[in-house]
Amino acid sequence: MSFDPGKELIYLNALNRVSLLGARRISSLIGHFGTAEEAWNTSADQYKNAIDFKGNLDAIIKEKALIDPEQEWNLLQQREIKCISPKSPEYPQLLKQIPFPPPVLYYRGSLEKINNPSVAIVGSRRCTFYGKEVAARLSGELASADVGVISGMALGVDTAAHSGALENSGYTVAVLGCGLGRCYPPRNKDLMEQIAANGAVVSEFSVNTEPVAFNFPQRNRIISGLSLGTVVVEATAKSGALITANYALEQNREVFAVPGNIGSPYSRGCHRLLKDGARLVESVDDILEELYIETRAEEQLTLDLQNSDLSAQEKALLEVIPYQPIHIDSIIQLGGLSAAEAGALLLSLEIKKKIFQTPGKYFCRA
Repeated sequence: MSFDPGKELIYLNALNRVSLLGARRISSLIGHFGTAEEAWNTSADQYKNAIDFKGNLDAIIKEKALIDPEQEWNLLQQREIKCISPKSPEYPQLLKQIPFPPPVLYYRGSLEKINNPSVAIVGSRRCTFYGKEVAARLSGELASADVGVISGMALGVDTAAHSGALENSGYTVAVLGCGLGRCYPPRNKDLMEQIAANGAVVSEFSVNTEPVAFNFPQRNRIISGLSLGTVVVEATAKSGALITANYALEQNREVFAVPGNIGSPYSRGCHRLLKDGARLVESVDDILEELYIETRAEEQLTLDLQNSDLSAQEKALLEVIPYQPIHIDSIIQLGGLSAAEAGALLLSLEIKKKIFQTPGKYFCRA
């Protein structure tokens, strides 16, 4: 039988719809039978001698009988979800290098820049303001250096990472732990659409797969697999971000960690990584230098206080505003200004996007 790439994808998608088959079993079946079409159309008796199904063969055969490959393929077309395999020219090159790469990958958006240098930024869902600020700043600076940002679209650090890249017109990829016919978490629906319009949303799970807990460690290997390095911004001692870092190590990719407050539980995972040899990240230069990506001048990258659009008073006040929220009363005291003077300067700095305000009259450097 001649090999038909189009048919192969139809039957790969069908095999992937069988819940008890995963990347390893599908790859083994194709290795045994030669093509996905042959693996799909073979008899139950031939399956018995193919691979070790560990007692699940009857359930697999029963579930397979309920699946119509053409109908499942039409569902993808209706939802404008694209499907590729490692033999497809669009398949990410870095992902081919990991153990057991996804035999089928679904995506919305564009993979045009997927083979350009990319970095994963991950961290806790229940992160601190500091974690969100650092993730957004690093991803924005990576985007400005034409480096893609990969993350998992979870709440917290992941959301901040995607948002930082998008705000700086960067390329970002979200790897989901569910099918592309669903959005998880639901509140990130708008973000998902923005990512699809400016980057790509990808998954190895069939279109309507639910976001069940055991899918997420599996998807983490794709986050690290698409990246030259993984940056952990904040992580508790048992954070899923550490799973992504471990996958990165197994895949011979770089691991980075951002230090945090020694009293914060959200710093323990990062500090453990640093003790184990992860590269400490204080600025985006630490990432770009380690990955041999051309960097910009440090003075352009950090405070940027020499901008001609800042007055002497604005520069002086900006120097007393940290990257963590500080109350306006403290700013007035540190700046030696009246309330009216400080208010006018803060407004001007906010308009020029050097600072931003958080609830309760707190300000933070952007």
